[in-house]
Amino acid sequence: MKVTALDEGADDYLTKPFSMPELLARVRAQLRRTIESHPAEPHLETGDFIIDTDAHSVAIRGQVIHLTPKEFDLLLVLARAPERVLTHKVLLRAVWGPAGDGQPEYLRVLIAQLRKKIEQPEGPRYILSEPWIGYRFDPAGQSNLTTS
Repeated sequence: MKVTALDEGADDYLTKPFSMPELLARVRAQLRRTIESHPAEPHLETGDFIIDTDAHSVAIRGQVIHLTPKEFDLLLVLARAPERVLTHKVLLRAVWGPAGDGQPEYLRVLIAQLRKKIEQPEGPRYILSEPWIGYRFDPAGQSNLTTS
């Protein structure tokens, strides 16, 4: 059971009976690993985008756009991996955590909402679909691919 849990993605396990100090120590250790592996970037500039994570704001070509928290999270995940294809599963996990597993409609709806706010009327140029795989972010909006 422990091996299966670890193989499925668990970072740690705790057997009963356990003490509260042990549980708290394990939580603190996990938080340290998470914070160290994801250093805060207060300001991300890529292509046409300036993303300020502290202010939770986004500007495209100098124009500030207002995003919901989930839209902001999705754009940030995409912007941190420009020109790379991110699978549906990776994006669902990054934005919704384990609750997003098996819920591709969440992602489709959120991508559509985000595109309405950042794309041009002629079609997607920043968030490009990779059919049956996921999405790719082109921060300069100059990709030759025009898939929707």
